[in-house]
Amino acid sequence: MKETISVLIPEKEIDKRLNEMVETISSDFKGKTITIIGVLKGSVMLMVDIAKKLKQPVEFDFIDISSYGEGLTSSGNIKINKDIENSIEGKYVLLVEDIIDSGRTLNYLLNYLKSKKPASLKVCTLLDKPERRVFDISVNYIGFEIPDEFVVGYGLDYAQKYRNLPYIGTLEIEE
Repeated sequence: MKETISVLIPEKEIDKRLNEMVETISSDFKGKTITIIGVLKGSVMLMVDIAKKLKQPVEFDFIDISSYGEGLTSSGNIKINKDIENSIEGKYVLLVEDIIDSGRTLNYLLNYLKSKKPASLKVCTLLDKPERRVFDISVNYIGFEIPDEFVVGYGLDYAQKYRNLPYIGTLEIEE
């Protein structure tokens, strides 16, 4: 099997867009401590880069939810592998996702987190694939809208590989 990666979004474009997103996030959460919940593992790079640029206090928590396994498409079976550790009741929560496609996982996650009664719950994603949307979900902060291709890099993986790439690339697999 041969795997080929083509650059879709270069590192400099990601950094520029993150700066713009952080300005908006900072304004929206002005004067509040932000509880950032990262969806493991793909969101870690985005979460850290956003947190480093924010001027207000932040708290970190993580949730691990899966629906992909090692394939290229969602299995549709959603499972929480690791729950958040702290209460978010009355807190201002920023949920950080790496990519949103069908919206199935995010819809499940939003309903779950809303049941924990945060003061507010906003969603930030680096990548959005609206063509694949099955659930109508509101996303507050979107880095880039991308075509319906399988992407890796900047936290996103294929079978746990390529997360460390500093850019977003499209992955093609030849048998």
